[in-house]
Amino acid sequence: MTTPPRWNGRFDPASSDRGLGALSEVRVPVSRRPDEASARTGAGRGQGKGRRGPADPVRALMHHHHDLCARAVDPLEIAAGLEAHGVTDRTAARFRHRDVFSLAEELYARVPRAEEPALPAAPAPGRAPAPGRAPAARMALGALWLLPGTLCAATASAALRVDAIRKDATVGLAVGAGGAALTALALWLCLRRGPLRVHGSGRGGRIVYVLGAGWLLGYAAVGDWLLTGLLDGRRPYEAAPATQAAVLLALAVAPAAWCAHWFAARARRRLAVSRGLEEFAARVRPLFAGVVTAFLCALAALAPAARLAVPGSPPVATPPSMAEAAVVALCGLLFLARLLAVHGFRRAALMGTAAACAVQAVALATAAAARLPGAAPLGAPVARLTAAQGTAAIPAAACGAAALALLIYAFGALCRASAHGGPGARTARTAPATSTAPNRAP
Repeated sequence: MTTPPRWNGRFDPASSDRGLGALSEVRVPVSRRPDEASARTGAGRGQGKGRRGPADPVRALMHHHHDLCARAVDPLEIAAGLEAHGVTDRTAARFRHRDVFSLAEELYARVPRAEEPALPAAPAPGRAPAPGRAPAARMALGALWLLPGTLCAATASAALRVDAIRKDATVGLAVGAGGAALTALALWLCLRRGPLRVHGSGRGGRIVYVLGAGWLLGYAAVGDWLLTGLLDGRRPYEAAPATQAAVLLALAVAPAAWCAHWFAARARRRLAVSRGLEEFAARVRPLFAGVVTAFLCALAALAPAARLAVPGSPPVATPPSMAEAAVVALCGLLFLARLLAVHGFRRAALMGTAAACAVQAVALATAAAARLPGAAPLGAPVARLTAAQGTAAIPAAACGAAALALLIYAFGALCRASAHGGPGARTARTAPATSTAPNRAP
């Protein structure tokens, strides 16, 4: 009987030069029995078969993360899952490995692979796949991303022009309500399909996210009017600034979806060719910086388009106002929060939006409390800020600070391999680890 080749439990630098894309095709011959596998590794060399415990320090970790290792398609996916559980290079040293990737190599070799679903049969060499299906699907998805902005711009233009021509607010309100319903439906479809969809979010998380985003959008519509009324008394409501903000937010859906799709696709490609966690992080950091820059540039280009779509807006050549800066900050906050939620960091996304909501709520509450007898000092900070920069300074500061905090967090979180791994990496981050032991039958 031919003796199967032995795996020494160490990372081979020569094989790493081919990249992790080749590791998924290599299957190291290992024993199905953990006891026999531990006797073959360098950690257990020189020990008896019946010797357990300290002689094989990787065994406990292998049992603890057995499901992750069994579902992994390459060692980097295991390394991403270990990183998500807090395993560092210093921790790997206690398991007699120089880094997390070397430890993941041993776990990948020792844990038997789970049964993988059969892949669809490849088409015959002389038979090409059905043409036009993939491009048609991509075109339909791209049209869906453009739908909220198109509907919102058309609704705003039609409603305001009807009011100006007919001098009747009833018709304008009916047109605006119908267009707003269609825009909300298109936005819901965009969030349920494509790169902006959040996988595995529970009902509670969706409710909290909808409440937070609803508060921010509601403040963008009527927050400045309410704050001015609390500080200086009542004044007529102007629909043009709120309509312009709504158009810019709807137009921002398309670049947000495109940037999220581009970043996810490029990050997965880097994941396939990287040879370690640090190399992957170094490759993804420029991608993330480029995506954020591209989204901000798209917002700068869409702001004049929103002015053109809304009658009564300032001329295109006018410098950006504080109200437009507040809307841009809100777009950046919602984009970063959604990007983090898509990649599994839903708690950070909710905390960012909740912080912005809290600042706006505190500003309104202190302005309202200042109208009580003897409580005027409570509203002094808000009054001074709005007197110097306008009422739009409150949402600009709240959303801008929250977006900056999420940007700093996302620069570290989204550049880790655990944010872009397959189902095993996402399961390792979102679900508690299981301790299902491998088969010990002789």
